[in-house]
This record gives sequence, structure tokens and C-alpha cells, in this order.
Amino acid sequence: MNLLKSLCLASGISGFEDEVAKLIKSSLQKSCKEVRVDALGNVIGIKGKGKKKIMLAAHMDEIGLMVKHIDDNGFISFVKIGGIDDRTLLNQRVIIKTKKGDVRGVIGAKPPHLQKEEERNKVIKHNELFIDIGAKNKKDAEKKVSVGDPIIFEPNFGKLSNNVFYGKAIDNRLGCYIMLEVMNRLPADIGLKIYAVATSQEEIGLKGARVSAFGIDPDYAFVIDTTISGDTPHIKPQESSLRIGKGPAITITEASGRGVVTHPKLRELLIRVAKKNRIPYQIDVLEGGMTDAAIIYITKSGIPSAVISVACRYIHSATGVFDMRDVNYAIKLLTKTILELEQMES
Repeated sequence: MNLLKSLCLASGISGFEDEVAKLIKSSLQKSCKEVRVDALGNVIGIKGKGKKKIMLAAHMDEIGLMVKHIDDNGFISFVKIGGIDDRTLLNQRVIIKTKKGDVRGVIGAKPPHLQKEEERNKVIKHNELFIDIGAKNKKDAEKKVSVGDPIIFEPNFGKLSNNVFYGKAIDNRLGCYIMLEVMNRLPADIGLKIYAVATSQEEIGLKGARVSAFGIDPDYAFVIDTTISGDTPHIKPQESSLRIGKGPAITITEASGRGVVTHPKLRELLIRVAKKNRIPYQIDVLEGGMTDAAIIYITKSGIPSAVISVACRYIHSATGVFDMRDVNYAIKLLTKTILELEQMES
């Protein structure tokens, strides 16, 4: 649990993953024979000695913001990095990660008391918002921050009930944690060559997965990510039937087929292993949204790929909610599946 908390609290918007990458690298060095970082910042841990190569991928980047402009009064305009609903931004506390250190701020807007009626009836777009860092003026603000500085939501992590937790960047620090725990549990002499890849820049185009899959050229790939839970008000069952606490989700297809279409061999293997070991699971058919698997499975001559996800509430916002039982079941399912695959390929 301490590792998961540290992962969620760490900084790492797309393209600026150094802090979380350092944490993941340190963890992989405890379980892997070799750990390296490639040209795009992907952290890759390797263990095992078989001929068949298995790639595990979990993206380590998070959504966030970036400083675009500082006005004469010291207020900061920003752009979004990754998919963020503008409705979630107002009044959020943020941290600007500067070369000199962290600078705290609050996202503000024109007060509702001063808005005209037509203004109150519309969503405030991110380009109408600003960040207040308490600066006196532009000169004062520029002593602290610079254009191009990355911005994260204020880190948070905690428990809501016995099994239900909340945290920043659970998309996809949950996947990273699951991958790290699987690598800890797999035997050092496993008869497969396992590549654990913490991918970079997933939220802005699956970029890290593209280059790492090309370089590794695995025989099979398993992507670990999060997905949308449908157990909150105003979501219809036909929109999402997934529930937190009901086990990890096995993806059939993403983005109505525009993303990955899970390879039948791996899909059937995951379901068979889940049933054999009495691991609860759910089936995920995504109408929108993609994971790293969408690019991995069409790399080079094609790589059979599958996705295991943890259903979460409020992903792509400052704080998400998840059930720790789903995380633990995902660890067990992926570990057992790899060991089963070892027997099949030996």
C-alpha cells in the first residue's frame, strides 16, 4: 500500500515523468535482472530466460496542465495536457513543478456574482480560467514560474471505507502498481522473458508504447490500465455495467473496435485462468477510449495483446476512486496467467 500511495502522490504529466519514473525504476531494480530507460523515457525491467518474450505495459504519465502565459497582474493561463473535462477544473488546487521547486496555486474564474445570466448557464472553458499563485504582478510571478512549466493537481491519497480508496493519478498509477507487484511475484527463473514497461506519454497519443513495443518486439503483450465504472448516479447499465469491487475487467474491444481487439487466445486464457482460480472478473466493451494496447497490437507484424483494467470512478480528474480488492485480484489474475502461459509455451 505504501508503494501505491507513493506512486499516486508522485508527479508525472505526459513528457515530464521523471519523478514517477525514478520511483518505478527503483522498484523494478528489486525484482528484475536488468532495468533500463529508453530514449522516450520508458522504464523497462527484464526478468526470466525463455525464448518467448512477454511485454507488460502500464503507462506512468498522468493528465495535467502547463503554463502558457503570465499576465501583467501575475495570473497564469494554461493549456491542458491529456483529456480533461473543463467542468472539473474550477477551484482545483494545483502544484506548478518548476526548476526552483514547487509553487502552489488555485484555479480561479470570474466570480458567479459578477457573471451575466448567459455566462452562468455555460461551462467555463479552460482558456477562461487562470491560476492564482498569490503573485503581486508579472515580475513577481516570473521569479517563481516560467512558461512551459508542468502543472499537476494537488497530490492526494486516502481511504473512504474498508476497501474503497481515492487518489490522484490512479489512471494509471494503479496499473503501474499492479505491474510492479506481478514482477515481484514471478519467479526469477521463469521460462519466459518478461519485459515490464512503464510507458511514457500515453495520455497524449500512446507514444511510449509505440516505441517500446517496436524495440522489444514481444510475442505477447498484456496492458494494465483503468476503465470507467458505471456504478454512480446517472449512468445507464448499457453505458457501463462495470462496478468497483467486482473484480478486474477483461477487455474485448476498445473504442468500438478502433482500439485494440483483444486476441482470442489471450482473451480465452484470461477468462479460463480467472475461472480456474476463482478470481472474480468483469467483461469490458468500450465504446470510447483506448489503452496502450491499441498501438502495441499493430506494431511491426502484429503482437497478440490483451488488456486488464481496474474499474474506477472519476478518472481523468483531480481525484479518482477505486476498490483495492480489484487491484489485488488483478495482480493475482495476471500472475497466474503468465505462469499458465509459461506452461503452454514450454
